[in-house]
Amino acid sequence: MARVRERAEFDLDDPVLVEGLPGVGLVGKIATDHIVDQYDMELVASVDCEGLPEVAVYDEDDYTARPPVRLYADEERDLLALQADIPVNRVAAAEFADCVTDWVMDVGATPLYLSGFPTQNEDPSHVPEVFGVATGDGSDFLTEHDVETPPEQGVVGGPTGALVNRAEVNELDGVGLVVESDPQFPDPAASKQLIDKGIEPIADITVDTDTLVEQAEEIREQKEQLAQRMQQASEEESSQAKPMRMFE
Repeated sequence: MARVRERAEFDLDDPVLVEGLPGVGLVGKIATDHIVDQYDMELVASVDCEGLPEVAVYDEDDYTARPPVRLYADEERDLLALQADIPVNRVAAAEFADCVTDWVMDVGATPLYLSGFPTQNEDPSHVPEVFGVATGDGSDFLTEHDVETPPEQGVVGGPTGALVNRAEVNELDGVGLVVESDPQFPDPAASKQLIDKGIEPIADITVDTDTLVEQAEEIREQKEQLAQRMQQASEEESSQAKPMRMFE
């Protein structure tokens, strides 16, 4: 049985949830990890779902063992974050998406779902482009903050796609942010664009993203093992956006 197990009380008013599941370029995870770390957000809940690996994760210089999929809160900024240290496999994706969506609706949050669009670009000066999709009245956030519409027809897959699907079915006001990203390696530069162009204005927060570029090599090394696992996983387990023509 899937459930969100709350571990601490929190009081939020019309919060925004930032989703950080692993996917192409690990763009959503890098962005969400950065926000959780920068604001020192409080762990308030975990996602317990059949199909998720029954493992505990730990960090350097810290005795604490934690569940692999966690929810954090920042009451001052009216912010929630979904942080995951494991991929969500296709067996668990539907139940996982239902469980998380029910909880998001219960707390009255506006979800920001994050995904990478695999793009090969050899120009080192190229700035990854960000575009958005929406469910419910989420398009109001995109137009208000000048987030571009998709350049072509496509599909958001993996567990993030399942979350967007559940938001649409439940007529939940939600936003999907998609950024061009490296299909093979962790891409902190793309994560920076996700934050600067989408998360920061929509969530009405201020995030220092300079370190994402300054520490890009260190971040890549830290995330490389997870990125390799994501490459080996099936497409159903990797959150990403793809042009529809790839399915024709």
